[in-house]
Amino acid sequence: MTTNPFPVAIVGAGPTGVTAATLLGQYGIECLLLDRWTDVYPQPRAVHLDDEICRILARLGVYEDFVAISRPANGLRLLDSHMRLLAEFRRDTACSEHGYAKANMFDQPDLEAVLRSNLGRYRSVTLRGNSEVVGMARNGDLTTVVFADRATGEQHRVTARYVLGCDGANSVVRAAIGSTMRDLKFEQRWLVVDIATVAELNQWEGVHQVCDPIRAATYMRIGATRYRWEFRLLPHESAADYSDIAALQPLIAPWTGRVLADQLTLIRVAEYTFRAQLADQWRSDNIFLLGDAAHLTPPFIGQGMGAGLRDAMNLSWKLAGVLAGTLPASALDTYETERKPHARTMILLARTIGTAMTAGGRPGEVLRRAIAPRLRHVPGLKSKIVDGATPALSHTDLVLKPYLPLQLAGTLCPNPELDGRRFDAVVRGRFAVVTAQRPSDAQRRDLEQRGAVVVTAGRGSDLDTWLQSRRATVAIVRPDHTVMWAGRDLHTLSARLPTFVVGDHAPTPTNAQGRPQ
Repeated sequence: MTTNPFPVAIVGAGPTGVTAATLLGQYGIECLLLDRWTDVYPQPRAVHLDDEICRILARLGVYEDFVAISRPANGLRLLDSHMRLLAEFRRDTACSEHGYAKANMFDQPDLEAVLRSNLGRYRSVTLRGNSEVVGMARNGDLTTVVFADRATGEQHRVTARYVLGCDGANSVVRAAIGSTMRDLKFEQRWLVVDIATVAELNQWEGVHQVCDPIRAATYMRIGATRYRWEFRLLPHESAADYSDIAALQPLIAPWTGRVLADQLTLIRVAEYTFRAQLADQWRSDNIFLLGDAAHLTPPFIGQGMGAGLRDAMNLSWKLAGVLAGTLPASALDTYETERKPHARTMILLARTIGTAMTAGGRPGEVLRRAIAPRLRHVPGLKSKIVDGATPALSHTDLVLKPYLPLQLAGTLCPNPELDGRRFDAVVRGRFAVVTAQRPSDAQRRDLEQRGAVVVTAGRGSDLDTWLQSRRATVAIVRPDHTVMWAGRDLHTLSARLPTFVVGDHAPTPTNAQGRPQ
């Protein structure tokens, strides 16, 4: 296979790779997407996405389909080893400031099927399955990617200006650039169980975390008839010990109650090792790592898949701008600088929660029983658990933070309704200038010539309230919904706005009810 160089080659067509390809396709960027499997990997893995990630799904144009395969969750309950309630943290299933429910449960193969189906809308994206990457070599400004057809063994070579390694925990791309996973000191073996039943289990519609030093466990309903359990394995155990419903019955009985074994269908039982790891290098020249190739997050806060989609959202528009010649190549330097500290923070939070669930033996269980009911009274902690808002991005050339606390820069702009359409639907993958100050005609022309959308924050509106919360009247919002700069001077803002003019073919996003906006 010989072609002219692709602007972008993506290795791995899981959720992260398909998201990156779709976003690039919306900007009209030609890319080749390679995956070693012919179709969606059939085994369920991730089961949770938050409201921030739902904004990305809406940007991709798949939120309406996601609504059909997912269900909002009520939050989190902490239970002791005797299934007694320690604490409850409720999440509102109504729309958050981002326009979507704060916690959403789903089955990963269903979502991947939706993502791949949607990818077919973009003619600039070529998906080639059954193709295993076996080598890469740099040649000046280009990278040659060698891949083998798994059916015939025939090898092919393509060249690309940029390569995105979205090929998972055992990443070939990561190995090719000499990057190494750094251990963040968490490793536990867990049993993951997926069961289907039409019987009603009559359980609280949220995540149940059993804080037991011997047998920590997690339960959640992920669909109308689908349920997920996770149990920490003892040193002498393996998944082979729990190969059928009869063997699993002692573990799942606290939730299944009187439901008969023949009413339960075992979809999958597998052993996973939950790890906390972070790649030491996310980029080598024009080769980048995204998703599990760059970071592994224990599942206790449900942010594993979401982290990969955040990577794709952060990098795709920067690549599009550089390829279009309207952003400098240095914009790509901000990818690792912004995403790596954010990913590390989320990994450490997941590690902390996982350790709190399981550590300390019996004394630890007694301590949890005493402390957990009081967690909701710790200032800021309840809102952190309930809201799930992720931390602000670090200062970079594309996140301009003054040396003052509580700044908007680096945080996400909210997604309110503006005359019947949400903010994201109005902006559609471009820079936005959100202003409570009325720009002059000349200022508006200048901002729009640079590719920005001017959004007026009317007095008393949601955007006006948001700006005033940090004593700002104007803000630059990037295509990934992140605030680049915020202040009180529209003239200063105009000088800091980058030029971003890229062919934008984004589909119409959808609202929190799954209807086009």
